[in-house]
Amino acid sequence: MADNRGYQEIEHTADWALRVWAPDMIALLETAARGMYALAGTVLQPEPRQSRSLEVDAPDAESLLVDFLSELLFLGEQEGLGFDVFDLRLDGEKLSGRLEGAPIASQQKEIKAVTFHDLEVVSGPNGLEATVVFDV
Repeated sequence: MADNRGYQEIEHTADWALRVWAPDMIALLETAARGMYALAGTVLQPEPRQSRSLEVDAPDAESLLVDFLSELLFLGEQEGLGFDVFDLRLDGEKLSGRLEGAPIASQQKEIKAVTFHDLEVVSGPNGLEATVVFDV
């Protein structure tokens, strides 16, 4: 069975926007993270591999998506880390898990923040869909 997930950069007037789709919320979060890193042109060093624990509480899917991506941006800014392995669990409104990655070797563009601008997680033909706008 094909994995129906992906992301696509879309035109946005001042900032960057990314349309993301995936079969479920966990896959949507992971796909959005991969899309955000691709949009920024993030390249990770091969070594040393590092891991971090993650816990995010959010009242709704939109807040969960923004808070998760914001946490990844924070770890990139504060610790210089990017992630390419996501072991996530969702229990009601609480997301937890482990992230694995490495130091950021280079990044072409800087993303300042993840916004709530027109953000809505909706059901679509591939499961869940959202358009995430990034402040640059």
